[in-house]
Amino acid sequence: MKHSTPIAVALEYDGTNTPTVNARGMGSVAEQIIEMAEQYGIPLQQDNELIEVLSDLKLGDEIPENLYKAIAEVIAFAYILSGKFPKNWQP
Repeated sequence: MKHSTPIAVALEYDGTNTPTVNARGMGSVAEQIIEMAEQYGIPLQQDNELIEVLSDLKLGDEIPENLYKAIAEVIAFAYILSGKFPKNWQP
């Protein structure tokens, strides 16, 4: 579903624990989250279906288990964009 109002959810992942929601918002708040991410070089992922589920979570909530694979793919993509690779990783 395409949103006319911007929606943003920022996740925090420390490499050990389950990713958690550390920012979320709609409209101008979402625009500020996106602007800050761009300002600090934080990779962005646009996925309307995923945002539908993530936007129901509250600040500090862990992502639900049924989203582990989808979020793992997003995190892996963000790591690669940032030039980070696992030890012994071969493309």
